[in-house]
Amino acid sequence: MAEASFKSLRETAGLRHLRQIIVGLDEGVVLIDPDQSLLWANDAALAMHGVEDIADLGATVDEYRSRFQLRYRNNHRVEADDYPIERVVAGDSFSEVVVEVTVAGDDSPRWVHQVRSLVLNDADEAEPACLVLIIQDVSARYAAEDRFEQSFNANPAPAVICRLNDLRFVKVNVGFLEMTGHQRDQVLCKTVYDIDVLREADRRDLAKERLSEGRTIPQMEAELELPGGGVKLVLVAGQPIDMGDQPCMLFTFADLEPRRKAEDALRHSEQRFTRTFQMAPIPMAIGARDGHLLCEVNASFTQMTGYSPTEIIGRPLGQVELWDSRESQHEIEEAIEAGHDLRGHEARIHARDGATIDCIVSTEAIRLGDDACVLWAFQDITRRKATELELVEAIEAVMKDTSWFSRSIMDKLARLRAPQPDVAGPGLDDLSGRERDVLALICRGCDDKTIARTLDVASNTVRNHVARIYAKIGVNRRIAAVAWARARGFDGEGVRHENSQQETAV
Repeated sequence: MAEASFKSLRETAGLRHLRQIIVGLDEGVVLIDPDQSLLWANDAALAMHGVEDIADLGATVDEYRSRFQLRYRNNHRVEADDYPIERVVAGDSFSEVVVEVTVAGDDSPRWVHQVRSLVLNDADEAEPACLVLIIQDVSARYAAEDRFEQSFNANPAPAVICRLNDLRFVKVNVGFLEMTGHQRDQVLCKTVYDIDVLREADRRDLAKERLSEGRTIPQMEAELELPGGGVKLVLVAGQPIDMGDQPCMLFTFADLEPRRKAEDALRHSEQRFTRTFQMAPIPMAIGARDGHLLCEVNASFTQMTGYSPTEIIGRPLGQVELWDSRESQHEIEEAIEAGHDLRGHEARIHARDGATIDCIVSTEAIRLGDDACVLWAFQDITRRKATELELVEAIEAVMKDTSWFSRSIMDKLARLRAPQPDVAGPGLDDLSGRERDVLALICRGCDDKTIARTLDVASNTVRNHVARIYAKIGVNRRIAAVAWARARGFDGEGVRHENSQQETAV
């Protein structure tokens, strides 16, 4: 059938027209008679329709239309009169009409064709001798574009694409719309400078130069104006790409607004911390965890120690000789290096003028920016310690003569002197019988002379017993020995002595 058609064509139009169509063409070619008969198709055209013979394309234009359904790339169906094969028969001249071709009965298109028309005329005839459809199979190209489109739209990274010839946006993905609040139609009718993606860019001149040259735009920070007002800090970069035959620029963005808000919040937090730190009535300092270098001190610290910030900042506490002893310094620094925070640690420090200050030291590990630091807090207890010492000395002076104290007052004084006795360590069993007798009489308020008379021993012997008791139980004062015994339930009631008139009734 194809051969008969070919001879008929040659007889009516001449071999010259056929060569004019075929020579140098790799595209599919379909020859159509003006009476709408399909005369001939080359192998490429048949393969582009998935058939092997011209008869499978259809004998006429109507049969072709019934066997193949066409639609445009925007998914609109091609009406019968708009089929390229109909248009060429009607005498239309067109080029680069792109249609998706589906075999009748299938749900999905199999090919994408780019079609143009050609009309062949005899030199002496006004009417066309032959009508030609020239077809290119662009399925692979459009499949790649579809994949790019799907990837572009699904990519969570905000992006827009503009043509380089007029700088108009031709594509925008959901990520950009969600980030900015723009509508798609509002973006696609604008240019790069209508919606300025390079606004306040730190290297704007370089970006504009690269954009005009169609070259890669390096990453830079910029601000996007939002349709509802305000701006958003972004990181923008540009990459030249081709879409079809058009050179374009792909702009991608990273939303830096969360980072800016976090940095602002951190800055405000640090400012509040700094104000609180400086105004705190408690002496405080901030030091680097590594090396114990002081980074900052507050006014209360300066007032307590006499060191001005310029004299102490940037120096280790040990070099300043703030601590009273090397042992105290090493103990504190080893605890910090081991990752421990101090709580209520008693220490003694030296002021700039050499005065000694008793302190309770507490520390807390903190971070300032990217640096690991230690917050130091000092509580000056020098006056309190002096008051306690004076009270103890007064109690001991009173207890040198306890004959007029009741037993309950004696116990209270003992507890006041040692409110938290250590019940660990030596016990009553570590004392000899005679030493327990002496301790019992001490607990009942007897002095050395009374103990000597009661036990019928010399005063020197009593003093020796008392010294051995002190050594065994780890005390050096009478009141401390009483507190030690009371903590172990020993009050001396089991010892009787002759001078009972010296005891005070409870």
